[in-house]
Amino acid sequence: MNYPKLNFTKIYYEKDITDYELTQKIFNDYKNIEKIPIESHNNIEELRKYENKDFTKLKNYLILGKRKTLKYVENHKISDFLVPFTSSGCYAMCMYCYLVCNFNKCSYLRIFVNQDQILNKLITHSNKSEKEFVYEIGSNSDLLLENLVTKNLDQNIEMFLKNTTKGKLTFPTKFHYIEPLKNISIKSRVLPRVSLNPNSIITKVEFRTSSLIQRINAINELFEWGYSPHILVAPIIITNSFEEDYSSLFSTMHDLLRKDLHNKITFEIIFMTYSYIHKKINEDAFPKAISLYDKSLMTSRGIGKYHYRDKVKEYGKNYIQNLINIHFPKSNIKYIV
Repeated sequence: MNYPKLNFTKIYYEKDITDYELTQKIFNDYKNIEKIPIESHNNIEELRKYENKDFTKLKNYLILGKRKTLKYVENHKISDFLVPFTSSGCYAMCMYCYLVCNFNKCSYLRIFVNQDQILNKLITHSNKSEKEFVYEIGSNSDLLLENLVTKNLDQNIEMFLKNTTKGKLTFPTKFHYIEPLKNISIKSRVLPRVSLNPNSIITKVEFRTSSLIQRINAINELFEWGYSPHILVAPIIITNSFEEDYSSLFSTMHDLLRKDLHNKITFEIIFMTYSYIHKKINEDAFPKAISLYDKSLMTSRGIGKYHYRDKVKEYGKNYIQNLINIHFPKSNIKYIV
């Protein structure tokens, strides 16, 4: 299948990575793009000086470097550990993305070329563990999008599977570029989770991501290939058309998802959190876009962070729970947060 080539306008790269095979491969694929050497991917001074309105321009830059921090963080949702993996940031431009909160305007796609080192740490951790852990390898980026650049996601997954006897990998995605997952050798140890939202949210908020229909088709294909169907409905955004939007989403899911997977779905339900940083960047970078901040629905928790008010979120939870009960009564809800 022919997938698109991401249209970067510049590549910034750490000076000491030019001998890495992945660096050379990416340089070759993007021969005609300006390449700028840097000292560290964590501190590109000229990019930090960009204004909020330049956010979309920054998203067109690709950063190459080495991942130095390989510390795992315990997690108690779908996985046991959050793993610093092969990329961070993203080429997509979802207006609520928590990576923006972490990196401010510098949430551009960063690919780490020391991928053997990253994988060897993961393999060693799994082999030394007495129990079987689930590793979240996509908490900092969308691996299917990264793969459009690196074209090695299947190789990385296979390296883990072939060098370990236990352990599972999981990652979320908003994309339908699933072909690299088709021939994975042990699909029971890999859990791709497709994120869905109403079409109105995807088109108005989740810029540069796959359409709802493309994502649903991807879920069907993954199930056909032998993967367990895991679906995130995330993040849930409460607007004036909330009930109509999410009722339409679940009706569409019910109609288009394969009937033989309806009873096997595991849902993760996540309500949107927002921040002052998001608000200021979005106002300048996307002046014509809808506003995600609603003072009547949200309250401040922590410095510059917004959550839905308790009564609002409870209403939202109950409504989504009811939609699942109607359309997918035998499915499993992993959590609602």
